[in-house]
Amino acid sequence: MADIAQFGLDVGIYGPLAQPDTVLTLAQFAEKAGFGSIWLADHVAFPTTIASRYPFSATGAFPAPTDDPLLEPIAAMGVLAGATKRIRIGTAVLIIPYRNPVVTARQLITIDQFSGGRVILGAGVGWLKEEFEALNTADFALRGKATDEYLEIFKAMAAGGEVGFEGETYRFDPVHSVPGSVQRPHPPILIGGISNPALCRVVRHGGWLATALEPRQVPERLAALKRYAEEAGRNYDELDLVYKLFIALGDPKQGVYGDREVGSGSQAQIIDDLKGILDAGFESIIIRYRGNSASEQTEQMARFAADILPKL
Repeated sequence: MADIAQFGLDVGIYGPLAQPDTVLTLAQFAEKAGFGSIWLADHVAFPTTIASRYPFSATGAFPAPTDDPLLEPIAAMGVLAGATKRIRIGTAVLIIPYRNPVVTARQLITIDQFSGGRVILGAGVGWLKEEFEALNTADFALRGKATDEYLEIFKAMAAGGEVGFEGETYRFDPVHSVPGSVQRPHPPILIGGISNPALCRVVRHGGWLATALEPRQVPERLAALKRYAEEAGRNYDELDLVYKLFIALGDPKQGVYGDREVGSGSQAQIIDDLKGILDAGFESIIIRYRGNSASEQTEQMARFAADILPKL
């Protein structure tokens, strides 16, 4: 039987339910129910017009209205650290090139300090060019390189002491980073994405947060990750493997390839989906409710904890 602590709950900080009371209630429910973690996605400000292709849908269209409520994740992490006691708090995922790397590192270290070492950094390169432009941030074309360099800055500052950096996308003379993070040498880092560059980044940083990964892709992507780990001299078994999906009890949703979307459908179908993910080697699963009803969200998550988890 699976342990509820293996599961995390995305508290939905953008979309129709991104309201402070709703997010706080869901986070506190997750802690009381025994979930191991709560998670926050990342957007800062949706452009009114989007030409960029969303990489996780068949049509390339972003799957949610861009005028829905939106809460900034690092600020929200600080609030949730104070509103909870033991549950871990992660980003799924933070778009690393969106923010100044020194400020971001110090913010996350501060939250790790206040929370007693509960931060998990899920990190991604981003896809929404128009949002990069609105934030006047790192060159969109260099976002992969910026992500690599900014993560190195984060790790160095989390370790504490004097830190300087000289890179292609960012540089600074030594500064004091005191204190470092509670977690040593730094909070866990999970890389979001399913591309080959993302998997190579996983090997460098220690964990994979697989988002929008179809079941048919799992064996090949895991085999590729294992190959990259071997080539880099890393122990594949030491990599943290986390899978993120939407839970939709009831009518099945259509996936990218026309199949039933993993995590949707009947209770029996969802149980089989989750068993398959765990059997493939993923140690943890992050779930998020798909819908716009706060009461239905609470009901579905309660049913998940009471009726689905005991059967895994």
